[in-house]
Amino acid sequence: MAKKLRIIKLVKLTAINTDTPWHRVESEESDWKEVDHKLLTQMLEQLFIIRSFEEKSLDLFKAGCIHGPAHASIGQEGGAIAAMSVLNSKDKINATHRAHHQFLSKFLFHKSPVNYDPRESNLPEELDDVIYRSLSEIMGLKDGYCGGRGGSMHMRWDEAGVLGTNAIVGGNPPQAVGYALAEKLRNSNQLTVTFFGDGSMQNGAAYEALNLGALYDLPIIFFNENNLYGVSTHVSETTRETRLTARGLGLGIPSLEVDGMDIIAVRKAMLWAKDYIAKNKGPVLIESQTYRYFHQHGPMRGSAFGYRNKSEEEKWVKKDPFVTFPKKLIDLKIITSDSVEEIKSRSFNTVKNAASRLTETSPDGSNQLQVRSEMWPQVDTVEHGIKGDLSELGNQRFIEIEDIDPKNTKEMKFIEAIAAVQLRAMERDERVFIMGEDVQHLKGGTVGATKGILERFPERLIGTPIAENGFCGMGLGAAVNGMKPIVEIMYSDFILVAADQLFNQIGKVRHMFGGNHSTPLILRTRAAGGGGYGSQHSMDPSGIFAAYPGWRVIAPSNAFDYIGLFNSAILCDDPVAIIECQSLYQDISNVPEGDLDYCIPFGKAKIVSSGRECTIISCANMVASSIKAAAELDIDADIIDLRTVDTLSLDWETIGTSIKKTNKVMVVEQTARGHGLGARIVQEIQERFFDWLDHEVIRISGTHSAPVVSKPLEAAALAGMDDIKQGILSLCKN
Repeated sequence: MAKKLRIIKLVKLTAINTDTPWHRVESEESDWKEVDHKLLTQMLEQLFIIRSFEEKSLDLFKAGCIHGPAHASIGQEGGAIAAMSVLNSKDKINATHRAHHQFLSKFLFHKSPVNYDPRESNLPEELDDVIYRSLSEIMGLKDGYCGGRGGSMHMRWDEAGVLGTNAIVGGNPPQAVGYALAEKLRNSNQLTVTFFGDGSMQNGAAYEALNLGALYDLPIIFFNENNLYGVSTHVSETTRETRLTARGLGLGIPSLEVDGMDIIAVRKAMLWAKDYIAKNKGPVLIESQTYRYFHQHGPMRGSAFGYRNKSEEEKWVKKDPFVTFPKKLIDLKIITSDSVEEIKSRSFNTVKNAASRLTETSPDGSNQLQVRSEMWPQVDTVEHGIKGDLSELGNQRFIEIEDIDPKNTKEMKFIEAIAAVQLRAMERDERVFIMGEDVQHLKGGTVGATKGILERFPERLIGTPIAENGFCGMGLGAAVNGMKPIVEIMYSDFILVAADQLFNQIGKVRHMFGGNHSTPLILRTRAAGGGGYGSQHSMDPSGIFAAYPGWRVIAPSNAFDYIGLFNSAILCDDPVAIIECQSLYQDISNVPEGDLDYCIPFGKAKIVSSGRECTIISCANMVASSIKAAAELDIDADIIDLRTVDTLSLDWETIGTSIKKTNKVMVVEQTARGHGLGARIVQEIQERFFDWLDHEVIRISGTHSAPVVSKPLEAAALAGMDDIKQGILSLCKN
């Protein structure tokens, strides 16, 4: 029997159009004639300088004079120079690990004298210094812009508008969004440009950055250098839609595609983007289609590793701006061939001389090139700048609750103190702003921590998408660009979603870039253990933050301490994590009447109960539990509220004085044992005070399990009163 045919009715389809511009930009003959001839000649000189610089870097890498990788930008220089040609020194940029061409061009334009014309003048001394200091940095030497700490992948020079290159793929765009947010909040007309590769475009951080930039109408250009390969993986292996500008359309971002080997076309795209942002707000996405001639790092071509062929490489080499750009300028009679050769030779010799100042041949007769020993940084500076010296707090008013007449105090809930002191900080300093999920709704966010702020400072209370990594990076960018962000992460477990920005970036940025740059950012987050929120909402992250010594970490136990510690945090030039125990939010304590401006110093613990039988070290919600447990057991204990819990700021003077008095010590924390802070404190107690101990150090913590929703299982997972009592009895009754 013949089968019956099933007739499928065709669905009527209507095309959806978008008003978001999406264009390809190409140069025309007239475009070349519109550019100032002196500027074209400066761009030519930079092209020669950067190529010479990159080739010398690869030579030094082969000679063993560059420690670590050398990510050459050879092939990609032209587009970077074109982009920088439309910026000024106050415009901000950041970039990736492959950024020699970008920071060199930005530096050179920044230091170029007004009306400088390479056809008529020798290379100015200040440009020679740029080359020397840049080479010093990528060689890890003391005269580099970051003292050698950044090397090839981490370059920063605020004066020139370069706020940091970045070795984490996708790590830099969120920070650039923060630069742009700072400029918008200041009502400046400065532009931000973030450079990132095709590999970054597949990264969630880049998507979050694009969305944030669009959501807040920020003055930023997302400049995607599509060199086709992420190490050895072709872009077609990572995404179905290889037209990377298409990413912009879905977010409402005007997007331009351009031949990155055509310097004038890239400059034209940048000018269009700059003009569009000035007239219509930002951002704009530019995809610069370019090519790196060498492998991911080092002096070998990609074809040597088999992931691309020589014919592909040769096709791109024919488009090399190093050859095509000077030829075009000669054809246009902007410069003579003799002048081209003179500028090229001068550029080569300038780079060669910089390298000669930093290297020498080995005295052992081998003729091996080596770094001059006097150029290395001093090893005793290795820990300089992990944190600042807190001199910014030197003139503040530090008080304790005991300093205040009880008649001049009032009762305040812990959560009310959080809202009140944030509002007061915003009144004092227009640089302070708050951002996080839902902070602008619900009459104070999800727990009331921003109550009253929307009515006073709506433009500085920024609700964010659910994009912790993106908005934490945005906070960092704003902080290094002169603002004082307060970033709220709703639950402390969510810090792991933002781990790159919190720990690879914020926790390292001051030290990594030389130790002298401030990063004034507050991160507020709540540990909800005991509230039935389950395994993914209940952990205390103090131990995780403490693993990255760039963070200051505070864990207040009452409203008075919260206000004082917060005020120190908002004035501090270092990033500060405030760990808030949700179980304390409704607790009431006394605070000064009409005074929200006092401070409590970092690194100063407090004896909250004095005794001689044992020392109990705790913080946050475990302070009250420790006091109660000791009282119920009639134990005369010295109970210490750490208040500041990052390991470099622990108050060892107070701890040591107590241990020398009691000779017995217990460390108490509520959270799971595995990632808690207590083990590190116990270790240091053993190292510092072993001779004073009459008993092993007791550590009270939760179990190895994360808390779950079931009430009895959650109680079993977290340390509580019974655990503290058992520890005290073990310590004092044996």
